[in-house]
Amino acid sequence: MKTYSSLPADENKSNVSCNLCGSHDRDLFWDCGGYTFSRCINCKLVYQYPQPVQSDLSLRYDDNYFEYEINNEESFFGLMLKTLEDMKFDSLSAFLMDGNAEFLDVGCATGLLLKHMEGYGWKGRGVELCPSSAEYGKNIRKLDIYEGTLEEAEYSDNQFSVIHSSHLIEHLTDPAAFIREVFRILTPGGLFITTTPNTNSLQAKLFGKNWRSAIADHMFLFSLSTLTQLIKTQKFDIIKTGTWGGLAAGIVPGIIKKPVDIIAKKFRFGDVMVVLAQKYK
Repeated sequence: MKTYSSLPADENKSNVSCNLCGSHDRDLFWDCGGYTFSRCINCKLVYQYPQPVQSDLSLRYDDNYFEYEINNEESFFGLMLKTLEDMKFDSLSAFLMDGNAEFLDVGCATGLLLKHMEGYGWKGRGVELCPSSAEYGKNIRKLDIYEGTLEEAEYSDNQFSVIHSSHLIEHLTDPAAFIREVFRILTPGGLFITTTPNTNSLQAKLFGKNWRSAIADHMFLFSLSTLTQLIKTQKFDIIKTGTWGGLAAGIVPGIIKKPVDIIAKKFRFGDVMVVLAQKYK
């Protein structure tokens, strides 16, 4: 089953080039009916082509999207905590805690992770494109959330000790610009953590265009190789990477799913991946 996705409407489209290497050479990868994914011949990045322009794409994140986020926030929160645990975030970030350390969650949804991090002494800030989700986090959880994109927020140079994003980068029309902005506002020695679907996963290979992450709202789909290449276009060290999720629940019986999940995590063909990077000091 695919994740939440809005249906493409009558939107303005742009004939984009590869966001990683700039090449215009591509092959059709998946025809999903109403939208298609291409793969760069040069660097193998998979991306939706053509793409809706950002102003039209932003309109997809409406009240229906908010309902999806609020109904699933506990399960998403649990997965984010498990990801941070796998990356050994607590021990790696301890040197950054100085009483004024700021934690930025980009695509923070309703702010549940931010609220949790504030409880551990971080000064939390969030960025969220969905107006209803941002308002919920601000009004109900009393969080500092900017409604819009990261670039629009115009944070200061070297402001944040940690920047986190979960299932965000694949929604962007310009992931390279996002990485540049993350680098600019991250403190030297600061940590960047991002989670996104993995095109080299077992599920992507098995299901192709019917893969649950091959949805209309995903502009770019990364492998571990293309994502780390993109991050390293800035002065980042890749500290740790990982994948998880061999087969989705319901596809096979639990007695089969459990060992496949273990193998997928060990051999890095899980359905979701995470990269932890550090800005050069």
